[in-house]
Amino acid sequence: MYDHLGLKVKNLDASVRFYEAVLTPLGHVLDSRYDGGAGLGPKDAPALWLYEAAKATGGTHVALQARDRAAVDAFHAAGMANGGRDNGAPGLRLDYAPTYYAAFLIDPDGNNVEAVCMA
Repeated sequence: MYDHLGLKVKNLDASVRFYEAVLTPLGHVLDSRYDGGAGLGPKDAPALWLYEAAKATGGTHVALQARDRAAVDAFHAAGMANGGRDNGAPGLRLDYAPTYYAAFLIDPDGNNVEAVCMA
């Protein structure tokens, strides 16, 4: 349904470090970096764009697909080691679905970022 998403961030360098770390276990890379912005996603197909903005307020929820539960675990560990705050440790979310395995992080700008595997 979506082609790409854009998030406003206060500190582009900190956000690029965070998103590079949490997206690597999900198979994504930093595809584009320019003054004031960056694009991450599958190689040569950035789909998550970060835009530096002094008045970034956070509050957005982004859920990213993970190929397996190990990738969800690695996403969470990488986020915690790179400036993220725990917003839900890796585990089943039975209130969502019987196989909904996810982890939640708050990024450096207050956005709720999730990795989810339905397998």
